[in-house]
Amino acid sequence: MEYTNENVLDALGHVLYPDSEKDLVSLNMIDDVKIEGKNISFKLVLPTNNNPFKNSIQNACIDAVKSFIDKEAEVKVEITSKISIGRIDEKKVLPNVKNIVAVASGKGGVGKSTVASNLAVSLALSGAKVGLIDADIYGPSIPKMFAVENEKPVLQDVDGKNQIVPVEKYGVKMLSIGFFANQSDALVWRGPMATSALQQLINDGYWGDLDYLLIDLPPGTSDIHLTMVQTVPVTGAVIVSTPQDVALADAIKGISMFKGEKINVPVLGLIENMAWFTPEELPENKYYIFGKDGCKKLAQKLNVPLLGQIPIVQSIREGGDIGKPSALEDTPTGNAFRKLSENVAKEIAFRNANLAPTKKVEITNTDGCSAAKN
Repeated sequence: MEYTNENVLDALGHVLYPDSEKDLVSLNMIDDVKIEGKNISFKLVLPTNNNPFKNSIQNACIDAVKSFIDKEAEVKVEITSKISIGRIDEKKVLPNVKNIVAVASGKGGVGKSTVASNLAVSLALSGAKVGLIDADIYGPSIPKMFAVENEKPVLQDVDGKNQIVPVEKYGVKMLSIGFFANQSDALVWRGPMATSALQQLINDGYWGDLDYLLIDLPPGTSDIHLTMVQTVPVTGAVIVSTPQDVALADAIKGISMFKGEKINVPVLGLIENMAWFTPEELPENKYYIFGKDGCKKLAQKLNVPLLGQIPIVQSIREGGDIGKPSALEDTPTGNAFRKLSENVAKEIAFRNANLAPTKKVEITNTDGCSAAKN
């Protein structure tokens, strides 16, 4: 029997990516198919360097080729990884950043910055190049969570322009208005001052090559959110919420803002923080203080992925206070954050394979509404 590339792709089209309904071929995860007699080889391109499913996917690929083409075929699978690009940067703002991810919440107090910090660290641990912008202008907490409150970013001349060199720790490059303000001072700024500060962190940061740039937004929906999508094309947004009804009601508003016709930024999924309480001395026990599976049910209702459920444990709070994110630890909590980062990376890969790259939102009228150019 003579094999063809089409035969191979048809066979691999039967292999679904774990925990999804999408196959490897439609997700652009198969590349460089080569056929020499009965020898079939191809590259399996995964969205993360240390993908936990790589061995099972590899075996499923081999089984598919043997089942649908020829059981006597010799199949060689080369596993590699590649982070795709989900944005078109026509204005050349952050041209070397592959994906910009907004981390948002409908209300305050749901642990959004804690999630953003641990997500950034987890992505960096996977081998990705990661940046983090603290856009919560009125309550910058990222410097505290990385124990770099006393750091002062320096300026560097880049092609005749002074740019701000981000502070780097745990493999994450970061900028925050907190680096430029007195820690004990309240920032009493009108909207234009706050949005100008965000634009400076984006435009004047010397970010270099990044796979992911996370933007930790203020709670709610505000000028900061609109400024972000007008300044740079955003690959997608993740929404952080707790399971109780009052938080979920606000989370719906956040999702509606990003998915709305005039903003049109893909929502990568929901993150349920404080999903349950687990005492350190009773690690198998779960107490649903804020209700059970609120975000899971909302995700199903709105047809968006549930990216992860993060419990309330004392070590997460302690890690934030001392500047050592829980994602660094080999604990159930650390594993939960690393699993979250795998799911976020997977959803970005899915988004980039199935949707057109995001463009920057352009103002079309003066009432605060905007529409994206196509």
